Amino acid sequence: QVQLVESGGGLVQAGGSLRLSCAVSGSIFSIVAMDWYRQAPGKQRELVATITSGSTTTYADSVKGRFTISRDSAKNTLYLQMNSLRPEDTAVYYCHMISSRGYWGQGTQVTVSS
Repeated sequence: QVQLVESGGGLVQAGGSLRLSCAVSGSIFSIVAMDWYRQAPGKQRELVATITSGSTTTYADSVKGRFTISRDSAKNTLYLQMNSLRPEDTAVYYCHMISSRGYWGQGTQVTVSS
């Protein structure tokens, strides 16, 4: 059974940094891509960043230049380094993996105070 477990969320002041981690466990045939999504209260879930199996990365315009997605294949872990955080980055952040099907983590709360 595949599981994705996020960690690293918390409360930070505007301008601060956090690094989210997503540990993947279970039998994984192949990974097409991994993503970070976020969902703020009252808003739809939105794609934040993607990294493909070939290590190509893409970002939402709102986080370009501030967030960095990376992956350690040896550790089966996905990361999201978030710098220069803003109050509008406050959301639950979800890890998503595309393999034979899509898998989601349970989410980790990020709160940025002004």
